[in-house]
Amino acid sequence: MLLAPPTTASAEPLVPPASGKIPVAFLLSDGAVVIDFAGPWAVFEGVRGSPFRLYTVAEIAKPVRASSGMTIVPDYTLTNAPRPKIIIIPAQGNQSKAVLDWIRKTTQTADLTMSVCNGAFLLAETGLLDGKAATAYHTSFRAFERQFPRVEVKRGARFVEDGKLATAGGLSSGIDLALRVVERYYGRATAEQTAFDLEYQGKGWTDANSNSIYAAPQPGVEDPMCGMAVDPKSAPSSVYQGKRYYFCSSDCKAIFDAHPERYLKSE
Repeated sequence: MLLAPPTTASAEPLVPPASGKIPVAFLLSDGAVVIDFAGPWAVFEGVRGSPFRLYTVAEIAKPVRASSGMTIVPDYTLTNAPRPKIIIIPAQGNQSKAVLDWIRKTTQTADLTMSVCNGAFLLAETGLLDGKAATAYHTSFRAFERQFPRVEVKRGARFVEDGKLATAGGLSSGIDLALRVVERYYGRATAEQTAFDLEYQGKGWTDANSNSIYAAPQPGVEDPMCGMAVDPKSAPSSVYQGKRYYFCSSDCKAIFDAHPERYLKSE
């Protein structure tokens, strides 16, 4: 179902602390899409005066293999991470109970929990998005709607803000949502300066409805792990319970093969 694009249910200004930096936690697991977390990281580290403290968090203390093989040693685990005021959830594979519980708990005291791209699937798995508006990667709308019918999917949204939660569209949309978060803390001028310093000329962060080109349903076979459209002629595939499934990448295939039941529960 194609929904109209009004995207901001509520987005009050965010209040910086009287002293100290704003802690920002990047939640990572195997398969984490690099641009989903690296884009927002660059935005927050690029704000003049360095008001944000950035760190990575993973379920356990072992290197995380991000998309295309990038290896990241997390700064903290779920059990010893500093309490964040901003939580960043990129597209990734881990939906363990421990991760979901950590998101639910830390969101209670955070200023904002934000997903990027299909990180929205992980955020929605917590139940926090139930009854709220959200977006995800444009080829994943149908899969997202099927899996999370209690979430109002906004097609054609660059990002969606709903109270203490925010979701960005695909990939580079995370840069725009991060700039929007900077604006909510420090004002339009600071966000504009940050974009200028990064030589980032995109204006999506000033218009949440600027992804309208992606509002129309996308044709094609969907990757059951991330929902992306794939070409069966060239895509890697797996057979589960007599049915063949196709994937956008070998990373998605490996994550699916480990726990296929997680991604097929809506079928």
